[in-house]
This record gives sequence, C-alpha cells and structure tokens, in this order.
Amino acid sequence: MRVPEPSAVLQLLKPITWFAPMWAFGCGVISSGFSAASRWTLVVAGIALTGPLVCATSQAVNDWYDREVDAINEPDRPIPSGRVPGRWGFYIACLWTVLSLAWALSLGRWVFSAAIVGLALAWVYSAPPLRLKQNGWWGNSAVAVAYEGLPWFTGAAVMAASLPDFRIIAIALLYSLGAHGIMTLNDFKSIEGDRSLGVRSLPVQLGAERAVHLACAVMAAPQIAVIALLAAWERPAYAAAVSVLLVGQFALMPGLVANPGKKAAAYNATGTTLYVLGMLASAFALRSVGTSVA
Repeated sequence: MRVPEPSAVLQLLKPITWFAPMWAFGCGVISSGFSAASRWTLVVAGIALTGPLVCATSQAVNDWYDREVDAINEPDRPIPSGRVPGRWGFYIACLWTVLSLAWALSLGRWVFSAAIVGLALAWVYSAPPLRLKQNGWWGNSAVAVAYEGLPWFTGAAVMAASLPDFRIIAIALLYSLGAHGIMTLNDFKSIEGDRSLGVRSLPVQLGAERAVHLACAVMAAPQIAVIALLAAWERPAYAAAVSVLLVGQFALMPGLVANPGKKAAAYNATGTTLYVLGMLASAFALRSVGTSVA
C-alpha cells in the first residue's frame, strides 16, 4: 500500500489554522493567574494539544469528507491530488483523534473533557449525517466554540489543574459567541460556490446585506458584555482597553457593510485583529481579578 509523504500529511493538517486556538489557549493560560514560566511544560503540552493535535484533527476530518468537492474546486489539495492516497486521509483523522485524546488525558480530567467536546465538534461539523457545516447557524457555532472557547478553557484548566473560575468561563463563552460573526465573514468568499453546492451559509440564507449586519452585531455585542463585566469586576483600565479596540472595529465596519464581498477578507486582517487583541486584554484582566478578588 502506498503511503503519503510527510509533506503531504503536514499540508493536510494545515499548520496555518492552528494559530487561532493556540492564541485562545494562551489567553486561557494568562487568565488563570498562574505563572507560565513555572509551569512551562504544561504550557507546551497544552499548545501541542490545541494546535497540532485537536485543530489538526479537525482539518484532516474536514478534508476527508470534502474530498469529492475538493476534487472539483481544489484538485491540488492532498487528498484529491493523490498525495494522500486511498483512505489514508480517514486513517490520519482517526489516528490524530486517538492521539489527541491520549494527550489530553495526561493533562487532567477537565482538559480531557474539553478535548472530547472539541473532537466531537470536529467530526459532526464535517461528517454525515449531521455535517453541521452545511448550515451556517450550526457550523459557525461549532467552529467558534472549538477555536475560541474550548482552547481558552483548556489553557486555564491546564494551569489550575481544576475547573476554571466562573469568570474565565463566562469571558471565554462571550468571545466564542463573537467568533460566530468572524466565521460568517469567512463565508463571504465562497457565496456562489456554497449556493451551487447547497451549503446554507448565512450569506446564502440571509443575503449579503443582512448577513454582514448580523456578523457585525454578533461580533460587537459580546464585547460590550465583556466591557460591562470587566467594569463590574473593578477593572476599569482593561474595560477601557477593550472599549478602544471595539471603537476601532466600529470605525472599520462601515466599509465592510458597504461591500462585504470585497471587504470581508480585509476586515478579517484588521477588525478581527482588534478583536483578538481584546481577548488578550481581557485575559490579563481576569488574571488580575483571579489573584486579587476573593
């Protein structure tokens, strides 16, 4: 049996996609209030779990179940090109799932529980019969939770070796909700293809104008809630920092709304950057809350 080249396997696992969950994991580490330097082995193990293992698994699963569509639209990808031959794409997805679970188990029961949820979302997002990616409401929710909330939770749980503080969980959930809007913006680049293939992304379901307004609202509303919570937890400087970053997003949104088809990608490089910087500011605020408030 012909086996895939290591370079093809690496391309299948898409390292470029690992950054978002690893960033969220880092926010979780910071928010825990524990020193990363004193527990650096746990930090490295957690980064490996969220990026090269769980996120990579999701990419392999997605490419396997999209192989027929990719054969038409992107024939150079590892599976349709034959560089990952036969059923190797499926075998790699299964192997990475098992490796992820084993790795997570070594990091404690809360991390293991989060990994189970993340891996389950990876499979139901792409695999029939559920195939959540066929509907923007469900698919975007699955990706948002898997890429933002769960890694944040994992980072805090790795450091604390216990269930994270409820404030950490609340902020992680809010940023997961906002990430649903980011996922909607990602769908603007493939409206015509999604429509022809029967994929009910939100731009397809709602139309471009309604979908972009929804995406902006879904991104902004959770950040407003974050600002209110940080203020209530007596961290006004951090609340102000997130407010400034949100104002920057508001300044960019009119251009996005005017032409979402052309501006969505640019907004993801600018407005989304401000969004994730707000995550970082919130993580530092939580660190301060967790270490100084009973």
